[in-house]
Amino acid sequence: MDRIELVEVGPRDGLQNIKQLVPTETKIRLIHALAAAGFKRMEIGSFVSPKAIPQMQDMDDVVRGLGPMDGVTGIALVPNSKGARRAAGHGVTDLEMVISMTDGHNNSNVGRPTADSIADLDYLLNDVDPERKLALRVGLATSFHCPFEGLTPEKVVLCNIEKMLKIRPGLEFALSDTTGMALPVKVKSLASQALAQFGDDASFIFHGHDTSGFGVANILAGIEAGLRSFDVSVAGLGGCPYAPGASGNIPSEDIVYLMDRMGIETGIDLEKLLDASDIAAAIPGALEASHVRKMPRETALGLARAA
Repeated sequence: MDRIELVEVGPRDGLQNIKQLVPTETKIRLIHALAAAGFKRMEIGSFVSPKAIPQMQDMDDVVRGLGPMDGVTGIALVPNSKGARRAAGHGVTDLEMVISMTDGHNNSNVGRPTADSIADLDYLLNDVDPERKLALRVGLATSFHCPFEGLTPEKVVLCNIEKMLKIRPGLEFALSDTTGMALPVKVKSLASQALAQFGDDASFIFHGHDTSGFGVANILAGIEAGLRSFDVSVAGLGGCPYAPGASGNIPSEDIVYLMDRMGIETGIDLEKLLDASDIAAAIPGALEASHVRKMPRETALGLARAA
């Protein structure tokens, strides 16, 4: 294994918790800077009600302002068919729907139990995409731990994956450590089982938070399990508004730096990524969590290039 894919989630998951509205122009500038750093897939925002996530109320303007991004796939989170239609109307072809693996978190997030959200997935796909032209990623929130119900049994996650693949094969699933409480051994176990049981019919990505300080270790555990795609967030921004206490996502800079030093290709230019992270860190209310940003920049770049 000499290459992994990093998917940047900062423009969506990283910004959604910031209470002060980030100017549309800043969001566009950040996304363009991340694309220039080499990211080929990234979350660009959410087509959700502004009452639910006020930070995303300018999503239509963001997509219009971005314009074409050659070679870059923008992913938009949608909670329902209405959001999916808005996204598709802007030409966004890669969508994400989050379904929690516990009823407690799903009720907190979208006001219904998990089974109802899985049924809604069926309706959304048949209603919005009957010709199967859209790519859908399902974020399996609380795959490891729920702030309301505790540890999530692996069999529950695997059973729900099986149900959704019966609705539509070929989905991408994000095994999500929503609260940042997963242990590396648990990440490796769930990822290994998911790949063994469903690897021929689905693709998998790991989405982690660094609440317990295990974020980097969990990505390494995912690599050992056979995963090759991982979510990261510029400057370590992020958190879940429906998971009390969850800290930011795993910092993009830290993972690119680590992979560079390990000789694992990501396609991301660390120097350009650090330039992009300067934009993110300067946003009022942004809580950065990157270790590499605390290093002297020339030291970090020199060590990464020496690998």
